[in-house]
Amino acid sequence: MKTKIKVLVFLSAVVFGLFAFKSLETKKIIVIDAGHGGDDFGATLNGLQEKAIVETIAKKIKAQNKNENLEIVLLREGDHFMELSERVSIINNLNAKLVISLHINASENLDKNGVQAYVSSKSKFYNESKTNAEILVDRVAGDYFSKGEVKEASFYILKNSNCPALTLEVGYLSNINDRTYITSEKGQNEIAEKILEALK
Repeated sequence: MKTKIKVLVFLSAVVFGLFAFKSLETKKIIVIDAGHGGDDFGATLNGLQEKAIVETIAKKIKAQNKNENLEIVLLREGDHFMELSERVSIINNLNAKLVISLHINASENLDKNGVQAYVSSKSKFYNESKTNAEILVDRVAGDYFSKGEVKEASFYILKNSNCPALTLEVGYLSNINDRTYITSEKGQNEIAEKILEALK
């Protein structure tokens, strides 16, 4: 009887080990790059700073993630400056499946609003980046934001990451409706939720 119990315990350990290994093996790493930081404020208006807004949204994405097959890695946690080369170095050491560089837009035209994205044709992951960008723009825009285009840009992170990468601009700080939404707790929670939905 004791031998049988030992065998069962051993087999259970082996099976558990295999499942644990499998879950690690299949876990999808998504990097959220909160743009700017430190002395680089990004877009600013009346004391509001792009760097702080995107950092808050990035943290909400990580906190809201309940998908066991998805690991959210925040590239910048805290208000500090990071070189673009440093960001890319971290990304390329993570074996990530996707990089989302989070930003807020601004324009002299106060009527300009909505969500848009950028991808780089200089990346060998261009097609996959564009597909992900289109899904994210559509999902994040939802019923609130106007839906912008996925445009071409030769941004450093987009063309040097060894995985699909995109810049996602979640609204305009210069537009009163967008600004109200992206600076509210409700708006930030919903943006985080929609980004996670798009990653399923």
